[in-house]
Formats: sequence, structure tokens, C-alpha cells
Amino acid sequence: MPFHRHSGILLHPTSLPGPHGSGDLGAAAYHFVDWLVAGGQTLWQVLPLGGIGPGNSPYMSPSAFAGNELLIDLVQLRDAGWLTTDDIEPDTVFKPVQVNFPAVHCFRMARLRLAAERFFTDARHDAQEAFSAFCDNDCDWLDDYALFMALDKNHGGHGKCWQDWPAPLAQRKPKALREAADLLRDECNFWKFCQWCFYSQWTALKEYANTRGVEIVGDMPIFVSAHSADVWANQKLFDLDDRGQPRVIAGVPPDYFSNTGQRWGNPLYRWPAHQKEGYHWWIARMRAALVLCDIVRIDHFRGFESYWEIPADAKTAVIGHWRSGPGAALFTALRNALEKPLEGTPGKLRIIAEDLGIITPEVTVLRKAIGLPGMRILQFAFDGHTDNLYLPHNFEPNTVVYTGTHDNDTTCGWWNALAAHEQDFIRRYLGICGESIQWDLIRVASASVALLSIIPMQDVLGLDSTARMNQPGQAEGSWEWRFSWDQVAPWHAERLAELAYLHGRLPRRRADTHALPH
Repeated sequence: MPFHRHSGILLHPTSLPGPHGSGDLGAAAYHFVDWLVAGGQTLWQVLPLGGIGPGNSPYMSPSAFAGNELLIDLVQLRDAGWLTTDDIEPDTVFKPVQVNFPAVHCFRMARLRLAAERFFTDARHDAQEAFSAFCDNDCDWLDDYALFMALDKNHGGHGKCWQDWPAPLAQRKPKALREAADLLRDECNFWKFCQWCFYSQWTALKEYANTRGVEIVGDMPIFVSAHSADVWANQKLFDLDDRGQPRVIAGVPPDYFSNTGQRWGNPLYRWPAHQKEGYHWWIARMRAALVLCDIVRIDHFRGFESYWEIPADAKTAVIGHWRSGPGAALFTALRNALEKPLEGTPGKLRIIAEDLGIITPEVTVLRKAIGLPGMRILQFAFDGHTDNLYLPHNFEPNTVVYTGTHDNDTTCGWWNALAAHEQDFIRRYLGICGESIQWDLIRVASASVALLSIIPMQDVLGLDSTARMNQPGQAEGSWEWRFSWDQVAPWHAERLAELAYLHGRLPRRRADTHALPH
């Protein structure tokens, strides 16, 4: 198994403190890494780092390769000479503990355009060279992404998707693409500039974390957005009709989260077409993910064994069919292509399988055959049945345990919503009084045999349901939570460090120097 005993925190960068309306890759992110180190944590799990889509969801990005421009730290652009202090004076509408996405988008994108204008006018030669090198190295996805975003600005709006563009552009006729790229050269360069800034800043932050013993756990959605550069540029790989519209879409049938299932709306893959090309697109996607993170959590792993196919015109996910996925063949291709270690890089492709929801024996067989750890959510454990797989006594070591995920309520919110008999079962199982339920579950997760233990930051801080990150099936109001540093006390890190030490989750060099708590 490519994992050892580690523990970490789940926190998306948008939830970090900061002056410009949402968290970003600036000073607060570096301070958070330092806080992780102080707390004995060696993993920082984030949500997908791509741009946001409908409902501000990071799981509906316009690109599987591009980073979220809203995460770019404006202070670093000022320090580079492309913005002034007056340019980045915070807007008075910004809130310290909530992301106002429309206001943040308006503010940050205006500053990015101003910075790009100054960069292309008078940036230093070395900066121009670095930008050109980035564009050359990443042209396979960057050119399509930049042109997609430029065309979307020209032809999108009012709910229009790429299928509504002029037919030669929607169908990617070479002459139309050449003419558009020439006409929209400046706009394309703007989006390339943003991606260069994002990747430069993220690479520096990741290096800072890695040198301090903190690894990044990324998140790869299995599906991509219908309105994305990926679908537009690779139409033969997706199940589309003659007009480029999804014929069928992704989701899950009714489950714990929703009585009508979840109608995600993503187009489904033409898996035979992916197999025919040797899974080239998937290999490129995973290679790009490994630039951004050290460990990849693949969302909705069960979809690789079989996935829920919903007619595109269906209003809910109730009506649908299970279809066979690519199975182990995809992961064999990924490993054959990517498990050839370069100097100074690990030789194993480290993947976490998100195996929540309706999991059949076939899904478990596939996950174990590939050798991937699955996930266990403590909030799912206490239904009164001792054979519940989420109960700690049923864990296997090759597991990642969470108190809850971004889709769950906070542990305090979950506890307060339980019936009295459910709370009683938890008290008896854990041998607790329940007065500090979030720390009871954090301790249980840390002490378990699961190799990885990851806790949402909201649970460390003991926050209620108002700090919930996402409500599945709810179109608006999610992804907005932020914390402020005045919510964090010294004892939070101290208690995490003590648990990591007691339960063998500190790296050897830290454990050897860690004083036994009194």
C-alpha cells in the first residue's frame, strides 16, 4: 500500500481568510500550512481547483485542466508591479466569513484584466520568457481553454452554451478556429496569463507545503461540465447528439442525500472511444492533476464500475439505468503511463477512491483489485446496526476516514439534528457524554486503523450547520463558507498534534522530537 499513517484537514482555499472576498493563494494559505505543521498534520485536502460553474460549484468547472482564476493572489500581482495598492483596496461588500461570489468575481476579474494589460505592456523580459515557456509547455490544453473562454465571452451569456455558438465554431471547423484565434488573440492571451499566474502561485505554495512535510490531497471529479473546453474540444469522447447536446447525463439514483437522486447534468463518456485512443485524455488529465497535488481523490469512483445514466430531458434522477464503466482497464493504462518515476518523484500513483453511495460488491472488488483505499464517513456509521461498514470496528487499514465530507453537515449540526435514540446509541458505542461530539469523532477517526484520517476544518472549530460547505441537490447557497483566524485558538493545533502523536500519525522525524503530552 502506498500510504502510511497520516492525518490532515479538509479545507478548500476559497474558505481561507483574506482581504479580497474569498480565500486565495496568498499569505493566509501559507499561514494555514504553518498551522497544519503546528498541529502535526501532514495532509491538506482541497476540493477541485478548477474554475467554478453553475451554483459556484467547483465540480462543474469549464476545464478539467485549468485552475480557478479567482484563487489568484492579487497581492503577489501588486508585488510584481502589475497592480497598485489602490487597485487592490478591498471592496466594502466583502464579508469575513462568507464568499459573495458575484462580488468576488466582479472585483477579482477586473483586477486580473488590469494586471494582464500592464504585464503585456511592460513586464520584465524574464517574466515574459516564463509566460511564453508556460504557454508552450501546456499548449495541449491551454490553447483550447483560452479560445473557449474567449469565444464564450463573445458568443455566450444569457444561458447560452457552446452548442449555441455559430455552427463552424461549435463544430470546430479548422478555418473558423484559426480566424477566431487570430481575431481574439488579446482575449486568449488574457486567459493564458491568468493560468500562468495561477500555476505559478500554486506551484510555489505546494512546494512550501511539501518542504514542511505537508502533502496536498486533490479532488478529481469523474465527470466534466457540459459547458467546458473539454467537451467542446473532444466531442467524440462524450455521448452527444448531432447538435453536440448531451444525449444522456450523469447523476445518482435516490440515496442518503436525496429522495429523488442527484441530477448532475454532466455528459457521459463514450468509453469505447476512450479505450480506442488508449485513454490518452484520461492520462493527460491525471498527469495534470499530479502537477497540482500529491494524492488524487477521484470523486464517484463507483462510476468506473457502473454509472447511472439519466435521459437528458428527465427532471430528476429517479429514472435511469446502470451502465458498465471501463473497470480496471483505465487504471492499468494510467499506471502504465504514469508509474515511471522520474528522479525525486514517488513511483506509485496514489489515488483515493470515493466509494460512497450505492456500493455493490462489484465496486468493492474493483477497488480492491486496483489496490485503492476507500472512504469511511463516521456520520454514516450510527444506524444501530453493528455490521455497518462505517463503524470503526469494521474498518480495514487501507481506508481514509472522515468525520464528514464537504457534502455532509458539520458534525455539530449533524448531532443536533439526530433523534434522542440515535444520540443514545452513539453515546453507548463511543462511551461518551456527547458534550463535545466533534472531538469525540475526531479522536475516534485518529485512533482507528484507517491509514489516513482527514477532518473538515469546520469540525476542528466546532461549528454548526451555518458552516456547512455544500447541500447536495441545492442549486444555490453552497460553497460560501469561510473561517477567520480569530476563530482559531492555540489549543486547536495542540489537541490535533497530541492525537497525531498518540495514534502514530506523525512522521518519524516529528514523532521522535515530539514531547509526550503531560
